Parts: sequence; C-alpha cells; structure tokens
Amino acid sequence: MKKITLQGIQYDEKSSFLKGPALAPPKIRRFYNSRSANYFAENGLEILPEIFDDKGDFEISTYFDIEKFTLENIKNKTNLLTLGGDHSITYPVLKAFNKVHGAVDLIHIDAHADLYDIFEGDKYSHACPFARIMEEKLINRLIQIGIRTLSKHQREQVKKFAVETYEMSQLHKLPSLELRNPVYISLDMDALDPAYAPGVSHHEPGGLSTREILKIIQAIEVPILGADIVEYNPTRDINNMTGMICAKLFKEIASKMIENNP
Repeated sequence: MKKITLQGIQYDEKSSFLKGPALAPPKIRRFYNSRSANYFAENGLEILPEIFDDKGDFEISTYFDIEKFTLENIKNKTNLLTLGGDHSITYPVLKAFNKVHGAVDLIHIDAHADLYDIFEGDKYSHACPFARIMEEKLINRLIQIGIRTLSKHQREQVKKFAVETYEMSQLHKLPSLELRNPVYISLDMDALDPAYAPGVSHHEPGGLSTREILKIIQAIEVPILGADIVEYNPTRDINNMTGMICAKLFKEIASKMIENNP
C-alpha cells in the first residue's frame, strides 16, 4: 500500500470546557518514538516512521483551514491518520476526506455522542461534529461505541440520523458490527475510563478499558482508510499515562490500516 499520510491538527478553540488538546500532536509523536517502548504492533507489524508520509503538525488559526490543509495532504488518495486537537476537527477533516475517498462507514469511539445541533451558540463546537457530518451525508453509516452521556436532545438526534449507538451500559450486548464497507475511525480519548486515561478534559467514569478499545480496532476486517485520535489533553495527564495509550492506539490503528489494505 501507499504510505499513510500523517498530520497533526493543533486546535482546541472549539473546546467547551478546558483548553489543552492543541498541545497533543507533538506529545503523541514523542511518546510514539519513546525509548520506553518499541514500534511493534500486536499483529507483528513494525510501525516505523518510514511508513508515514508525515506532513507535520499544523497550528490552525481559522477553523475551516483544517479542511484546506487536509485536502492538500491527501490529494494523492492516500490513507489518513490525524492527531488532534479537540473533536471539532473531525468534521472539516471528513469533509476533505469525503472529497477524496467518497462516503465510508464511520466508527466513533467516545464517551459523548457529539450530536448536538448547536452547543453554547456554536454549530461547530466539539459537541456538534457528528450532527454536521450526518446533515451533509459525508458518511454512509455512523456507529458509536462507549457513549455514556446522552441527553434528551442527543437521543432525538440519534433517531433523526439513524445512528447506531451502543451505550456503555449496554456494551455487553454489542453485536458483531457486520462491517462491509471501508471505514474511518474517530477515537476520542475520553472513551476510556479516567482510571486508564486521566489526560482528557472531560472525565467520564464508567468507560472503556484500553484492552476493550484494542479489541474493537483489532476486530475490524475491512479496509481502514482514515482515522483520528482526538481530545488528549496533556495538561491533565499523570505520568504520561494517557500519552502512552495514545501512542499505543496510534500504532494499532496504523497496523490494521496496513494489514487490511495490502
């Protein structure tokens, strides 16, 4: 396969509670290259830096520049891995991604559904990206896993957009996802229980373990064309625990991209 395009989006202006995710991309890169670990993923592939067409980290001043930068970075139809940034970046990234790859299925792993029509007066808040994505039909199918904060409005949005939402309280009933189309993964680090990942802005107890997220990723057998890892807030991390999990998940997603896209 072609090299995987790697980009960092240093942006957190749409965060509704705390700033800090803009600091994440260079931190995740540092932990990925840490001497405390190696480059091997659990499927045996060595995820060396040479695997990536690394475009670097982008400091964003204007929100919609994210789409412009992303479109330029994947114009050669490469697979895409994005380090965020708050979750608002997923909408402009997917707008660009759709123009290159067309509509795919989206697996969204998160504590929050991020389906608000508008939040605190902002339609582009990090609480709203999947409402925008569904309105514009940028994807075929939205599967949400790990949700544990659904408000009445967001339950209405789930029905409106026919979202397949698997709340954390019902995760033991999670069926086989029966994936048939290529997918994009959007992974919010607060999907994890704060016991595993304290370095996030919104601590939501009762979340996924690191191994549960790895099982979801490793069970995907269709092509993974794109992914983002968002909402890591280094200012709240403890002993770099969350940063090292980001690096682990980064390697595992990249390894499945390669394994499923020979």
